[in-house]
Amino acid sequence: MLAETTFFTEADGDPVAVENPDGKGEVLLVCEHASRRLPQRYGTLGLSGDALASHIAWDPGALAVAQRMSRQLDATLIYQRFARLIYDCNRPPDSPAAMRDVSEIFRIPGNENLTEEERSLRTSSLYLPFQGRIRQDIETRRAQGRPTVLVTVHSFTPVYFGQQRQVEIGILHERDHRLADAMLEIAAGGTLYRVARNEPYGPADGVTHTLELHAMPAGMLNVMIEIRNDLIADEAGQGRAADFLSGLLRQGIEALTNQNNNGGA
Repeated sequence: MLAETTFFTEADGDPVAVENPDGKGEVLLVCEHASRRLPQRYGTLGLSGDALASHIAWDPGALAVAQRMSRQLDATLIYQRFARLIYDCNRPPDSPAAMRDVSEIFRIPGNENLTEEERSLRTSSLYLPFQGRIRQDIETRRAQGRPTVLVTVHSFTPVYFGQQRQVEIGILHERDHRLADAMLEIAAGGTLYRVARNEPYGPADGVTHTLELHAMPAGMLNVMIEIRNDLIADEAGQGRAADFLSGLLRQGIEALTNQNNNGGA
């Protein structure tokens, strides 16, 4: 059933997609910026095809990596089927970044001078069903006595405002840094990727909303992963990144489990 029948056409379909809903793994994968598709009612938002294909609309390669990780970890994957240009589901409704009228160097004409009615319509049609589905899955797991490790998967552009970014994979966290610490310690011994903490973004940039909303109030292990999108532009790169990140997650979770079993902090 469509989340908002006056908002989406039949061709649009539902805003939220779930893969491997019966996955038995403790990891719950989330991809907020999986798609560059726009609901039909918005046309192109006044943007060129190049702009709509760029990182301002979505996180290129992130969904493909998350799908591979879902299979490797037997993890449920929840993702947003529409572009963050309409509503960025990793931002709360009161954030100016939820519905931007400028993104990096691009004006977004279709987002200029939005009315409160339009902002509310986008929130109820895109953000609330998406975050609601994540909440529902976590509550179901809790009722079944199953732990949840919340992991969000993103990608970032190698050049931003003309500046080259050297980091290749970012491990991001907010106040709860347990899983990030474990993953970074393990990654420090490898040479496949340049891995860094809270790069190229961090919590001060407002990018950890999904983790803050669901994981931290419940004390769940959580982490946000950022992958430089030139490294996952094809299937080979996507597979390499998924293998690395699934392994890193497994080892990090295992290290924390062993630490807890041994009475560690």
